[in-house]
Amino acid sequence: MNTNVLSRGFIKCNKMYFLFIRSFKYSNFIDNDFRIFSDMIIDISSDATELGFKAARFAAAKLREAIEKSGEARLVVSTGNSQFETLKALLNENIDWENVEVFHLDEYIGLPVTHEASFRRYLYDRFVNHVSLKKFHSVDVEGDLDQIIRTLTFEIRKKPVDIGLIGIGVNGHIAFNDPPADFDTREAYIIVDLDYQCRLQQVDEGWFKSLNDVPVKAVSMTPWQIMQCKTIISCVPHKVKAISVRNTLINKLTNIVPATLLKQHNDFHLYLDNDSASEIIPLKNEV
Repeated sequence: MNTNVLSRGFIKCNKMYFLFIRSFKYSNFIDNDFRIFSDMIIDISSDATELGFKAARFAAAKLREAIEKSGEARLVVSTGNSQFETLKALLNENIDWENVEVFHLDEYIGLPVTHEASFRRYLYDRFVNHVSLKKFHSVDVEGDLDQIIRTLTFEIRKKPVDIGLIGIGVNGHIAFNDPPADFDTREAYIIVDLDYQCRLQQVDEGWFKSLNDVPVKAVSMTPWQIMQCKTIISCVPHKVKAISVRNTLINKLTNIVPATLLKQHNDFHLYLDNDSASEIIPLKNEV
């Protein structure tokens, strides 16, 4: 069996740090072009609750650091089942929320904010209504979408975004940029088509009763805009994400696995649990 040496970066697992310079023996998952880019850190927790606690603690420290330095912080948040624990833990952190401006990634076109699957409702119910934010820039989908996108673009480009909490979908998407994602556009938000696997994920997670109920289009932050965040924190728990985690880590940059773009970022932190890491790093009790 051939082994590959992984270059640079750290992996944090069960409160220990391991340099990636040790041989990685799961070569059936890794091709000869595998690289860990820049200072990417992978943190593996025992379960989603521990993952959420650690990711929230790190995000909170970054927010406090930005507020101390600039008097304010700017944050992008994700939605979906994988973000439950992180957002819940973040609410328990000591953060001066009145100095935090929040954006979110995407919203279904044609879905009112009152619908249980609306990402705006998700964030109001689980986050926004529990803190006193400086400003929440919701991705609204009622009215003139071109004007809505222009307004969001103007707001997000006023100043740099300090932190992006960016999930990874079952199909490897980031925000609603399904494969093949548009890596070329320099727009901040665009209208996208949702692919079958993305829509099926929403049904499987219980947000919709059937595939026919899931909208086919959405407004989404673009991959390029996501990459403008100073720090990217990806919280990706659960067994259902194991394959997309593997595909993200083993593949070179490709818009067929949009999350591979995140490895190009110079401050990327990937938070996994034992289940989501199981396809790439089989964990043993002694590790």
